Amino acid sequence: MSKDIHILLAPDSFKGSLRAPQICTHLKDGILESGFTASLTNLPLADGGEGTVEAVIESMDGSYCNAIVHDPFMRPIEASYGMIEESRTAVIEMAAASGLELIGTDEANPMIATTYGTGELILDALDRGCRQFIIGIGGSATNDGGAGMLEALGATFVPDPTHTQRSIKGGGNLIHLTSVDLTTLDDRLQDAHFQIACDVTNPLLGTQGATQIYATQKGAHPEQLSLLEASLEHWGQLLEKAAGHSIIEIPGSGAAGGLGAGFLAFPSVELASGFELIKDLISLEGHIQKADLIITGEGKVDRQTIYGKVVSGVGKLAQKYNKPVICLAGTLGPGSDQLYPYGITALFSIVNRPMTLDEAMELTPELLRQSGRNLMGLFHAFCN
Repeated sequence: MSKDIHILLAPDSFKGSLRAPQICTHLKDGILESGFTASLTNLPLADGGEGTVEAVIESMDGSYCNAIVHDPFMRPIEASYGMIEESRTAVIEMAAASGLELIGTDEANPMIATTYGTGELILDALDRGCRQFIIGIGGSATNDGGAGMLEALGATFVPDPTHTQRSIKGGGNLIHLTSVDLTTLDDRLQDAHFQIACDVTNPLLGTQGATQIYATQKGAHPEQLSLLEASLEHWGQLLEKAAGHSIIEIPGSGAAGGLGAGFLAFPSVELASGFELIKDLISLEGHIQKADLIITGEGKVDRQTIYGKVVSGVGKLAQKYNKPVICLAGTLGPGSDQLYPYGITALFSIVNRPMTLDEAMELTPELLRQSGRNLMGLFHAFCN
């Protein structure tokens, strides 16, 4: 009977430890070591954040492109993005050029961090003939409202004459702009369409806005928040005037330090749930229909996981077809049991004894293999 079993491995990344394709590999190794015979499909997933490019490119046989761009502090770096050749679609993670992962925790500073490098990645893709874009905007180090990205793509800014600093880049410098001209943007953007993988609905401003909710995570000090908020408000007003339509109150405009707002100035753009966008792109529902068992997971599962995350998304799709779903996590936090009504059959932590976080992250490959072996031993017992 086991020869007819089809297992779908569809995890998200374990943030800070392993990317989703690596998780699939280690789980598969454990399943094979168990001696359980089954057909296995690796389908690494993402929700618009870390691992988005890998998930899409690996599932769709795309390729990788490299470009020299600038990091959040305008230092040259090499960054990569994905391309789906057939449709000339670029798949970009803003974090590859403008993410927190590129800087040390002691230097994080949204007052000066810029999304300029993200604009350079888009420019490189335009040069390669791409006119369709999928952009994940999780993990940003910035709070500049997408100003840097727009500048890299040709937007023109006029600073206040009293502003004596050379640079106007960064969230704290937006307050010094007097005008924004979008008519100078790269002409090729008129023929381009952008799908922004965005799993937050925060507006640009206010108590639920980019600054108040996320800036401290990016290194902002409490005394800087009022200036960052005032700068984004000023920027939002200039951007709306230049674009000729509302932006500030649109859900998602506050994503990635206001990068969502910057994208909303483009001629053709849609902000979408990262998971929903990616699941459709890689035909996740079709894979679930064919599976007898689905194994998903992510680094930490808690009550927040039900809100647009990969695990709950997989569970809801599987529930539609009455397929069992096992979720593996590094940590099962408070409220993780709230996932059961969302199609998750069972929840397991891969950690098998008391250990520090650093130790758990180092041992994640072996813990995943052990979990794969153990799960298949249990599954085999009920299949015979």
